[in-house]
Amino acid sequence: QVQLMESGGGLVQPGGSLRLSCEAAGNIFSIIGLGWYRQAPGKQLEEVATISSSGSINYADSVKGRFTIGRAIGTKTVTLQMDSLKPDDTAVYSCNIRAVVKEGSQYRARDYWGQGIEVTVSS
Repeated sequence: QVQLMESGGGLVQPGGSLRLSCEAAGNIFSIIGLGWYRQAPGKQLEEVATISSSGSINYADSVKGRFTIGRAIGTKTVTLQMDSLKPDDTAVYSCNIRAVVKEGSQYRARDYWGQGIEVTVSS
């Protein structure tokens, strides 16, 4: 069983910074990709930033130049550095890991999600 543990959310003033971290625990054979998603009240889930196993990175247009996704090589941790935060960034942020796990004698790709962490940007 794979579990994701998120940390780092909270309340910050506009223009401030927060750093989210997500660590995976469990029997992972390999990681295919990692990402951060968010859902604001009354809105759909939005992809914020993703990083593939090869290091390819994508950002939502709304966060480009302000957010930075990171992963330390050889770890099961993904981070999201959020700078110049705006009230529109207020949401519940969740990390996602797509990983290959062994199930019985088979290796399968599975998606795992964190429990979600609140980020509130307000003065």
